[in-house]
Amino acid sequence: MLQNREGQRVPNVTFQVRENNAWKQVTTDDLFKGKTVVVFSLPGAFTPTCSSSHLPRYNELAPTFARLGVDNVVCLSVNDTFVMNEWARDQESAHIVLLPDGNGEFSAGMGMLVDKSNIGFGKRSWRYSMLVRDGVVQKMFIEPEKDGDPFEVSDADTMLSYIDATAKAPDQVVVFSKPGCPFCIEAKALLDTRGYNPIEIPLDNNVRGRVIGAVSGQGTAPQIFINGEHIGGLDALKARFAVACSCVARSTLRLATRNARLHWRGRLLLPSSRIPDRCSSAALVIPRAALRKPCVPPVPGLPPCCPKLRPHRHSTT
Repeated sequence: MLQNREGQRVPNVTFQVRENNAWKQVTTDDLFKGKTVVVFSLPGAFTPTCSSSHLPRYNELAPTFARLGVDNVVCLSVNDTFVMNEWARDQESAHIVLLPDGNGEFSAGMGMLVDKSNIGFGKRSWRYSMLVRDGVVQKMFIEPEKDGDPFEVSDADTMLSYIDATAKAPDQVVVFSKPGCPFCIEAKALLDTRGYNPIEIPLDNNVRGRVIGAVSGQGTAPQIFINGEHIGGLDALKARFAVACSCVARSTLRLATRNARLHWRGRLLLPSSRIPDRCSSAALVIPRAALRKPCVPPVPGLPPCCPKLRPHRHSTT
């Protein structure tokens, strides 16, 4: 029977860790005393669910946990330190402390050591997660006792929701690109300015068409995905981020006249490359009257208009 140890202190254990070609002893006090720590424990390094889902998502959400006051995110497994070190190098684990419970002492003390001899694993940790504050277990999420390797409640998103139900996980953004493509560069820059942290996957001409076609049904780069949703190319991204702005700086107008035809019969069309920060629509429509008098930005956070703003004189066709 698995034990829920909420309200109890974590076991007093010393972990044998290999670091920089030297042995190092790490105690539970080193890990937990005076700290808020998220721990997730799993059956084994390099195993499928642990490598494909459990560890990567905790690593991805670690910065979000940090903003919520979590000092460290610890991944524990009944493996020796050499295996855990190699697994760390093989995984996205930059934000995670991988802890070897080689003898299973910590797992046994938590009441989570189980026998997996039927699959040749011997004694291993059951899969669970917990929030520990100053050495005391505040909350545990223990996978249900059923056959196989259940993975239902110990995931990173469940822990994040427990710590702060209003917290927003970082968006998952991927840009399939072509090396040197100016549209790809512009798309990535636009995502950056909007607070996204996109992963760029450059594709060479030997596979680009087939890969982009397979994942998006399109044939051009860039192709952008946000949280599993296919956005499309640069124009589609601009349309998604379209913001109406009621003012444009005079210097911006001057730059725009070099590359675009400006229509003054009641409205102004301005290409996105000349739109100020926070105004990234594909075609910005501005009444001429708005350029002749001060106005209040319709979108919170936009810069205030210049009271002396006037249209720049230039020839029109």
